[in-house]
Amino acid sequence: MPLNVWVLVAAQALAMCTAPFIVFIGSIQGRMLAPAPEYATLPVGLVVVGTVLAIKPATWLMERIGRKRVMLLGAIMGIVAGLMGGLASWTGLFSLLCLAAVVGGTGLAVVHQYRFAAMESVAPGMAGSAAARVLLGGLVAAWLGPEVAGLGSGAAEQYPFLVSWIALAAVQGAALLILAIGYRAGAERVQESRPGGGRPLREIMANPLIWAAMSAAAIGYAVMSFIMTATPLSMTEMAGHDLDDAKRVIQLHIMAMYLPSLISGWLTRVVGIPLMMAAGLLAYLGCIALAASGVSFHHYMSALLLLGVGWNFLFVGGTTLLPRGYRDAERFRVQGLNDIMVFGSQATAALSAGAILSWLGWGGLVMVAVPFLILHGLLMTLWLLRERTPEAAVNGRE
Repeated sequence: MPLNVWVLVAAQALAMCTAPFIVFIGSIQGRMLAPAPEYATLPVGLVVVGTVLAIKPATWLMERIGRKRVMLLGAIMGIVAGLMGGLASWTGLFSLLCLAAVVGGTGLAVVHQYRFAAMESVAPGMAGSAAARVLLGGLVAAWLGPEVAGLGSGAAEQYPFLVSWIALAAVQGAALLILAIGYRAGAERVQESRPGGGRPLREIMANPLIWAAMSAAAIGYAVMSFIMTATPLSMTEMAGHDLDDAKRVIQLHIMAMYLPSLISGWLTRVVGIPLMMAAGLLAYLGCIALAASGVSFHHYMSALLLLGVGWNFLFVGGTTLLPRGYRDAERFRVQGLNDIMVFGSQATAALSAGAILSWLGWGGLVMVAVPFLILHGLLMTLWLLRERTPEAAVNGRE
């Protein structure tokens, strides 16, 4: 793999810490500061809101001033989020905690573009492996994020999580240095094109392949976020597990999200994207069955492990499939639309998780995901039926 890919792996390992950091403590600190219990998961959901709001500006800027400058700006936003979260801990203001989550989400919007930058730094046949390799950085983030969050969570802390947020800002500063020193914009293989070039978006979206790719990532991310967001609260407030158990489950879950990246890029070439997506759907169904059958530590752990594996197969499969449906001149528009759909769905899921958990309980919450998995199965079927036609095969190679 080129140096750019490894730089992005290292930067992802640090910059992505914001996500597991806030997933772990967002609802817990939210419960401490929120005016009502129903708002406890709001900071977790607002991270995704910040991501959705920043996707279009981020891709627009990347098309005009290049990926590297926007990546550096994203890391700066991560630093600002850490400092704002520290101030929220100091003052005890729930509104400031929510604002820190939104700003952290804007930085994550840029981090999520790393996978496309990696794919554009290698030959087309290695795009899936490059994207999966960058996602491996999440393995470090899976452990580092909650560990950083735990630095200021002791019972004796006068200002809970203050040290945690300041440490997060330092981690984001390290990501900024890695990108500034290591990333080479000139190593991107995709040729620059005039902004706004290519086919009309309506024509691009008429291809069922695009819908299958976007639904794999969007539904996969939404279902994962929906269940993951509710897990710490369900474990600690409803099932009586302690905070360390919840931390362990979240860490193992996020590891399960990224560890399959060791082979998922290879699987896209060997077994094919359709079988990978089907395996992801089966893993999600297994997660739902386990989660609905009990609330022991092992039920939570096993369900969240399957949830992580299913997310990886669907997300890597969708990310690898997406470039087959657009031309170079169209990439920023389609990538931006894809991520708006992905993280818009995730935001809706995360924001609704707390309320649905209160209304339906843990068992009812996980069953809400089933219709969305069926929807993705139908979109996959439409794509595969279209692929059987000679005309679709020719269009797919344009």
